[in-house]
Amino acid sequence: MKITEVTHRTPDLLNRLLEVWEGSVRATHLFLSEGEIIRIREYVPQALKGIAHLLIAENEAGLPVAFMGIENGALEMLFIAPEERAKGLGKRLLQHGMESYAVECLAVNEQNPQARGFYEHMGFRVYKRTDLDEQGNPYPLLYMRRQTGQQTENME
Repeated sequence: MKITEVTHRTPDLLNRLLEVWEGSVRATHLFLSEGEIIRIREYVPQALKGIAHLLIAENEAGLPVAFMGIENGALEMLFIAPEERAKGLGKRLLQHGMESYAVECLAVNEQNPQARGFYEHMGFRVYKRTDLDEQGNPYPLLYMRRQTGQQTENME
C-alpha cells in the first residue's frame, strides 16, 4: 500500500475517491438515510478539492482505496473502501498524518462508535460534544484531541 499526497486533483481521481467515500459511509454511517447519503454526496467533490492536504492510499493495482484530508493540524476526513477495512490501513494513514502533518484533533459522529473506538485506540480523547453536526443536522459530534501528559477528558 502506497500513501501519497495528491497535488493534482483530476476529475477521474475525484470520482474514484467519491466511490471510496460512498462505500465507506454506507458501511459505517448506518444512522444516515439513503436520501441523506445522496444529499451529502453532492458536497464531497468540493470538500476534496478544497482540503489543504489530501492523501490517498493506493492498492497494488494503483487504485485509491482510502483517503484522508488534513487542514491546520486537524483530521477533516478519513474514509476507507469497505473491502480494505480492518487491515490496518486507517492506522497507517492516521499515523502518517500525525507524524508528517501534525494531526492533533478531529471530530467524529457520535453514532459511529467504531470510529470513536479507533480514534481512542490511536490516543485521541473526547474534549467536547455538540448536539448538531457542522451543517446543523441532528448528528452529534464528538471533538477529540491527542492525549499528551496528564490531560483528562472534559466534556462541555
